Amino acid sequence: MDRGSGLNILYANTLELLELDQSQLRGDAAPFHGIEVLTFEVVGFKGTYHTILGRPCYAKFMVVPNYTYLKLKMSGPNGIITIESTYEHAYDCDIECIEYAESIIEAETLIVNLDQLGSEVPDSKRHAGTFEPAEAVKLVPVDPICPDDRALRISATLDIK
Repeated sequence: MDRGSGLNILYANTLELLELDQSQLRGDAAPFHGIEVLTFEVVGFKGTYHTILGRPCYAKFMVVPNYTYLKLKMSGPNGIITIESTYEHAYDCDIECIEYAESIIEAETLIVNLDQLGSEVPDSKRHAGTFEPAEAVKLVPVDPICPDDRALRISATLDIK
């Protein structure tokens, strides 16, 4: 029950649970149980409910929701129809909504982190074992007594300590 929604929403996975193919949906106005025409927006993302009935549905069927007692009452052909739930079920739905929202946030954070890591990947042409000398280097002979063109390159900006 969503008294603030202007839409009646039906989740695509609810259609699957009802064993209905989306190709069976019609855009024309067909009466709901021969009484009234209901229009649903079918959405392809996961939700924690099967459907959300909004203000248009409430107005059309003169539905009276009572959030305190978790009941929904409406006129039917043989009297008042009452749809009710338990507090445990409502609590479970709330927990499922929270966990679902947290998993979406974690997934989005993971995607952002992976994108950042992807931009930080080192150049593939550069080998991990290569050494690039500092800008200022000086040559130090390996054996100062016997100079034979063998020398080490060290940074010219190294501290004496």
